[in-house]
Amino acid sequence: MSVLEGLEPREVFHYFEEISKIPRPSYKEEKISNYLVEFAKAHSLEYYQDGLNNVIIIKEATSGYEEVEPVIIQGHMDMVCEKEPDCTIDFEKDPLSLQIEGDYITANGTTLGGDDGIAVAYALAILDSDTIAHPRLEFICTVSEEVGMEGAKGIDVSMLKGKKLLNLDSEDEGMMLVSCAGGCSAECVLPAEWEKAAGQEVIIHVSGLKGGHSGAEIDKGRANSNLLLGRILLELSEVFSYQIRELCGGNKDNAIPRESKAVILVQNQAKKLANHIEEIAEEIGKEFSTSDPDIRVTVTVVESSEAEVLTADATRKSVVLLNLLPNGIQRMSDDIQGLVETSLNLGVMNLQHENLSLRYAVRSSVGTEKKYLLKKLTALTEEFGGSVTCTGDYPAWEYRKESKFREDMVRIFREMYGYEPKVEAIHAGLECGILAGKIQNLDGVSIGPDMIAIHTTEEKLSISSTQRVWEYILKVLACK
Repeated sequence: MSVLEGLEPREVFHYFEEISKIPRPSYKEEKISNYLVEFAKAHSLEYYQDGLNNVIIIKEATSGYEEVEPVIIQGHMDMVCEKEPDCTIDFEKDPLSLQIEGDYITANGTTLGGDDGIAVAYALAILDSDTIAHPRLEFICTVSEEVGMEGAKGIDVSMLKGKKLLNLDSEDEGMMLVSCAGGCSAECVLPAEWEKAAGQEVIIHVSGLKGGHSGAEIDKGRANSNLLLGRILLELSEVFSYQIRELCGGNKDNAIPRESKAVILVQNQAKKLANHIEEIAEEIGKEFSTSDPDIRVTVTVVESSEAEVLTADATRKSVVLLNLLPNGIQRMSDDIQGLVETSLNLGVMNLQHENLSLRYAVRSSVGTEKKYLLKKLTALTEEFGGSVTCTGDYPAWEYRKESKFREDMVRIFREMYGYEPKVEAIHAGLECGILAGKIQNLDGVSIGPDMIAIHTTEEKLSISSTQRVWEYILKVLACK
């Protein structure tokens, strides 16, 4: 039975629900990619599918729009897959469990995938219609946007004719994005040295944080569970001798981690150590009482056991490096008030047998600042005997001072809404910069309906906003 049946715009929510049934985590987009191809075949549309599973679908202009400049519609098919600890959904096999809460659509226990499923739904609804007026449409749907924009980097767009790009990967109605930060993923790796030791196990679990998008929410002052756990371990090291057995936290480098865990081995002081953790947790709770009022630090003491643990020296290096590496906002823009210029987020921490891996999402709208920040990470990590690898590098999307497309979109917005839209730059990454490097003189704007808490299990998509933005998109496409 359809959950979204009866919602308007009917066609958009029909396709949003359809693609919500199809698993589409990053690097696992084959099913949704094939669905798009089958859609194109069923509608007799020109299409291209590459080896990465990127898809391009082209629909020729409707009557009267044959001479109007083509429009590229663009979004990505993968989604950030986060779920609550007790959620049993398998993101590689199971559909999302959609539900309606007032004006919002959510997913039970998981992220919703509105980022960027709503772009796909908008595009399919337009391509499916025989009544919507439009010039030649070129729909680009990429893979792996959430893990480094690898789809956009690898896609061939040589068959496209459009120079106007309507990117639908934003989440604030009334805001037009015209520039974004560049970035990459940086993995700091510290070799692990192990030995057998006996003692009492103490499990430290940090949870209840708000989390959020590492670009859009990096300026909100929200706590990072990996850093909180690192802080606890550092403060413990001043009083107790312990060794680390397990250390993990976060799932995506572009999401502020909400939950982290450490298992340490201590000699005959487990109860005293647990009491000290509670004191540290109380201090942390007070510091983040506004941004993260639901922080929880739980401590469990296990019976004495013998286990493989990091050596005392490896434990010390791990804790100190975790606390010394930079995180969060590094510089604010001097040119655009309130815009974060450079930042990084420790999104994933994982102690494996070979090494401790600390994965960061690094962002900057200034290329030289990004390079310098990576040099700092590398220098500090190497000082501790580790190394840094950078992947998924993507360029910043530079602001165009002259933009006819932007001017038209602003004018149409003003006529429809009765007030001026916000035209802004964003610290989060968009694929527009990569596509601008492939298509000469590309003139782009990014928009979208209201979404809340993307990349988290509290993600919500506004129904009424989705309808208004749909009507706005149709007016933009009808512009000659």
